[in-house]
Amino acid sequence: MLDLILPLQCGGCGAPATPWCAACAAALEVGEGAPHVLTPRLDPGVPAFALGRYAGPRRQAIVALKEHGRTDLCAPLARALAFGVHRLIRWGVVPEPLSLVPAPTRRSSARRRGGDPVTRLARAAVAGHSGVAVVPALAMRAFVRDSVGLDSRGRERNVAGRVRLRTVPPRTPALLIDDIVTTGATARESVGVLRAAGVDVVAILALAHA
Repeated sequence: MLDLILPLQCGGCGAPATPWCAACAAALEVGEGAPHVLTPRLDPGVPAFALGRYAGPRRQAIVALKEHGRTDLCAPLARALAFGVHRLIRWGVVPEPLSLVPAPTRRSSARRRGGDPVTRLARAAVAGHSGVAVVPALAMRAFVRDSVGLDSRGRERNVAGRVRLRTVPPRTPALLIDDIVTTGATARESVGVLRAAGVDVVAILALAHA
């Protein structure tokens, strides 16, 4: 009956009768060479990595989670993020113990989405991992607009001075976590705020890069 009223569709490709199909699961798998090194247009000052391009099932799943309330897609996205975090640890890019610091989001967006999806994904990704903690240390000040449609300079001006520290993470190295890295404006501002508070930010990891 529920399928007739609210048809179940894959969050990656729209295939019927499944929340997440096998083909999209395969597309979201973290390949042997991933996470990939990024060179954002605005240098964040630390190494930046992404699990893949903001396209195909990865893009559709992120949009569905953030904008359409598809919280069921948290599991496959968090699984991919977990692989990325553990691989950076294995490669020696980031150490343990480690703090995951979610990139800040606008308060209006978080309210509309029922919470911050990046924080939700980070917590699900490292649940049960005693050496890694999630610390929501950053927030956006008021009057930050949606960055969609802004160029690099516009994104930079939009967030300049607008990221604030909510709490200081423990004195462990920090990995900044984001859903999408586009120009690197938010990442650079976030790294600057954390470093000004004495936090050792070692890298950035995003689900996707645009």
